[in-house]
Amino acid sequence: MHMPSEIEDDIKLHIDTVMQNAQRAFALYRQLPGRQRCAFLYRIAEELELQRDRLVEQAHRETFLSPTRLQSEIGRTTRQLKMFGDLIAEGSWVEAAIDTAENQAAPASVDIRKMQVPLGPVIVFGASNFPFAFSTAGGDTASALAAGATVVIKGHPAHPETSRLVFEAIKTALEATNMPAHTVQHVATGGNHGGKLLVVHPYTKAVAFTGSQQVGLTLLAYARERIDPIPIFAEMGSVNPVVFYPDALTRHARQLATQYAQSITMGVGQFCTNPGLLMGIQGQALQNFLLVLGMEMGRTAPQKMLHTGIAHHYATRVKEIVARPEITVLTPTPPLPAAEGEGVPVLASIEAADFLQHTLFTHEIFGPFSLVVICQSAAQLQQVLQHAGGQLTTTMVATDSDITFFAETIAFQQTVSGRVILNQAPTGVEVCASMVHGGPYPATTDARFTSVGTSAIKRWVRPVCYQNFKDSMLPDALKNSNPLGILRLVNNQYTREGGLPVQAVPPASLHTDAH
Repeated sequence: MHMPSEIEDDIKLHIDTVMQNAQRAFALYRQLPGRQRCAFLYRIAEELELQRDRLVEQAHRETFLSPTRLQSEIGRTTRQLKMFGDLIAEGSWVEAAIDTAENQAAPASVDIRKMQVPLGPVIVFGASNFPFAFSTAGGDTASALAAGATVVIKGHPAHPETSRLVFEAIKTALEATNMPAHTVQHVATGGNHGGKLLVVHPYTKAVAFTGSQQVGLTLLAYARERIDPIPIFAEMGSVNPVVFYPDALTRHARQLATQYAQSITMGVGQFCTNPGLLMGIQGQALQNFLLVLGMEMGRTAPQKMLHTGIAHHYATRVKEIVARPEITVLTPTPPLPAAEGEGVPVLASIEAADFLQHTLFTHEIFGPFSLVVICQSAAQLQQVLQHAGGQLTTTMVATDSDITFFAETIAFQQTVSGRVILNQAPTGVEVCASMVHGGPYPATTDARFTSVGTSAIKRWVRPVCYQNFKDSMLPDALKNSNPLGILRLVNNQYTREGGLPVQAVPPASLHTDAH
């Protein structure tokens, strides 16, 4: 049903006011020293800890996620905030580079300095499956604020009150640390129309999204409609292929089946790193593994999913898949109707030749479902991996013998995802500097970046080069004395030392290569 024009006008006016506020705040916030922004991020973490029990109780009511899981997620959220705070307090993340003028050269060179600067206001769309770690005060918000960007949060409708309570904690931190008004704002109205207006607004400079491929591509299309296209950093799901190599299955079939039954059904399969695609080479070892895996998953009781809409979508997609003639269901009984809002664990299999005929089987089914692709050779394994497309993770379950014998396939596995795993289940994402939570399309819209770990800050910045500037005009990160004490690349040597000479080159003596 079309929205009445007067409501559309009200939403547009509201979004415009929000974005004007974000732009005004950005002019002030971007100039704050890293240590001040660090104090702000730490204070948000403190406020979340103070409200921990209330937040967990509310999120449990809205999402059916267990209190234990939610307690852990709040811990991850506060660690992320502090991690980015520490990063910007130290300061070397700006990648300062300095090439001083050499007036004795013929012709004389120029003084050139470079660093990363924030893009501008960032829109963060909250995720349904992580009400804390990937939503209002999650990694996208933390990394954008660390970069010096202002943030407008589009709260997820699956947990609106949780999002509001988290934003209240952020507001308290804003006031307590004297941050510019409207550094962070929260939009809970407007629905899909409001989301589009946020993306296309001229003051918006980047967008973060975690969710379905359909919505991610819609946001990408909105960005391309703009006069000035902006980056959309969308994580759009993944089937996270796991390749079980023959010797590993021969030696550890039962142990692996237990491990992967737990991984597939953990959190009712509502993780972006859920192993939704398993594959191996036809043989007795694979059959033994699948027999135990199907039984273990069949013993796992259905549980409540995030909300009834997700549960309904899961049930519909599973029914569509298992009705296909190419599919064999491996769980002991066919998927039965679950109680309202529950997800039934399902394991199914398909021959590789049939899998390669359609893209239908490559799509993520969000829930406790996994599809096993039975291959006839290592070459066919590689074909299946390529057909599955870009992923967040890919896992190899292999012994030393497998690693030697299947070296070519294992090498190919390392080209299809952002994170490659050996002999561990992919479920779960460690928050650390070396983590990559991203991957080639269609897992994300830009495989060069991660949404987890300190490198996530690079999504919200761009490099700026300062040529022939007076020292007093330069940002502190580029000044001769290095007042921040950060690590810088000076004349191709990394150093924390300051005291560089200032020798501005007159414009008449400039020499540049044509470009």
